[in-house]
Amino acid sequence: MKFELVFIPYPGIGHLRSTVEIAKLLADHETRLSISIIILPFISGGELGASDYVAALSAASNNRLRYQVISEKDEPTAELTNLETHIENQVLKVKRAVATLVDDYSKLPDSPRIVGFVLDMFCTSMMDVANEFGVPSYMFYTSNAGILALGYHIQMLYDENKYNVSESDYEDSGAVLNVPSLSRPYPVKCLPQGLVSKMWLPMYVNQARKFREMKGILINTVAELEPYNQDDGSKDEKQSDILRWLDQQPPSSVVFLCFGSMGGLSEEQVREIAIALERSGHRFLWSLRRASPNIFKEPPREFMNLEDVLPEGFLDRTKDIGRVIGWAPQVAVLANPAIGGFVTHCGWNSTLESLWFGVPTAAWPLYAEQKFNAFVMVEELGLAVEIRKYWRGDHVAGPSMVVVTAEEIETSIKCLMEQDSEVRKRVKEMSEKCHVALMDGGTSQTSLERFIQDVMNNICLT
Repeated sequence: MKFELVFIPYPGIGHLRSTVEIAKLLADHETRLSISIIILPFISGGELGASDYVAALSAASNNRLRYQVISEKDEPTAELTNLETHIENQVLKVKRAVATLVDDYSKLPDSPRIVGFVLDMFCTSMMDVANEFGVPSYMFYTSNAGILALGYHIQMLYDENKYNVSESDYEDSGAVLNVPSLSRPYPVKCLPQGLVSKMWLPMYVNQARKFREMKGILINTVAELEPYNQDDGSKDEKQSDILRWLDQQPPSSVVFLCFGSMGGLSEEQVREIAIALERSGHRFLWSLRRASPNIFKEPPREFMNLEDVLPEGFLDRTKDIGRVIGWAPQVAVLANPAIGGFVTHCGWNSTLESLWFGVPTAAWPLYAEQKFNAFVMVEELGLAVEIRKYWRGDHVAGPSMVVVTAEEIETSIKCLMEQDSEVRKRVKEMSEKCHVALMDGGTSQTSLERFIQDVMNNICLT
C-alpha cells in the first residue's frame, strides 16, 4: 500500500532547506512513501534567495515529492511579537490544502493514504489540522538534540516555579544549570535570549509542552555527534566565479566567513574583522552583509559600497589573497579543498555542513540557540575554537551586540587555521563518523528506518 506524509516547515530558508533534505532522504529510502511539503508564506516578504528557491522546488514537484505553496495574498504583516500568530493565520489555508489533496486522492485508483503530519518546531499549532484528519503528528526539529533537551529542562523548571533567571542580569550571572543532556554545567550567561526574555519565554515553554504531545520527533543531527541524548543547485556565474577562485588556492589555506541568512554586521564590526583578516595573513573568502535595523521586517542586505565600510585600501592590499562577496554558495564552498576553516554564526545547518566536510569552525553566535551550539562545539565536544568565551546581546532582539575587537578575531583565526591542531583532528574524526551514520546500518539510516516503520503502523490504526 502507498502512504503519504504531509510536511509543514516553518517559513524560513534554513528550516525549509533542511526539511526538504530530510524529505528527500525518506522518499529515496522508501519507494511506497510519497511526501507533500506545504510551504507557508515567508514573514515580511522572505529572505534573500527564498523566492528563487521556492520557485525551483515548485518546478521540481513530482508524484513522490510534491511542493504546494500557500498564497500570501491578504496576509497580515507579522511583527516580532506575533511569530506564533503568523503560523496560526495559516491553519485554515493548510486545512483547505490537505482537504483538497484528500479529495483528489479519493478519485484516483491506487492513490496513497495520508498517515501523518511532520511539523516544524515552530508549527505546532498545525497539530489541530492533523487531528481533524485523524492522523498523528511528528515533529522535525531543525536544530540539535541538546537544545531540545535544554528547552525541556527549562520548561520543567518553569512549571515547577524553579526557573528564576532574570532577563536584566543573566549575562553577568555566574550561575550554571545542570542540564541532563550535557556532561558539563551549562553557564546561565550562555542561554539563548529567547529563553530569558519576558516576551519570548512563555512561547518557548508552551512550545516544549506541545512537543511532548507529538507521536515522535525527528532531529536534524547525528547520534555520534550528540551521544548524550545549503546547497540550492544553482550554477550562476557568481557561484562559478567564487568556486574558480577557490580552485586556484592551496589546500586548507582559506578561512571562510559566513553568518547565515539572518546574519549581518555593523560597519564598526566590519572594520574590526577586516583588520583581523589582514593582520592574520591568511587567505580568506568573506560573505559580508550589513545588519538589518529590524530583522523581521527586512533581511540583511549587501553593502552598497564596500570601500565606504572597509578600511582604506583594504581591498587593494588583499586582492591577491582574499575575496569579499555577498551571497555565498555555502555547501559548495565548504566542500572545496581550499577551505581550511569556517568562521560561523553556529546555525545548526552550518554546523552540520562544516562537520560533514571536515572543516573546523570558529564560533561566533548571533541569535536563537546559537550560544548553546557554540558552547557544545567548543566546551562539550572540542570541535571548534572560540571567538569569545561569553556573549552579550542577541542579533534578532535588537542592535545590542557588542563589537568584537580585531585582536580577538585575529587570535581565533590563527588558532582556527593551525594545521595540526587537536580541534582539526577531532573534526576529521567526526566527519568520518557522520558519513558512516548515513550508510546502511549506520545510526542515522537506522533511525530513518524506525521512523518509516512507525509511520507504516499508522495505516493499521486509521
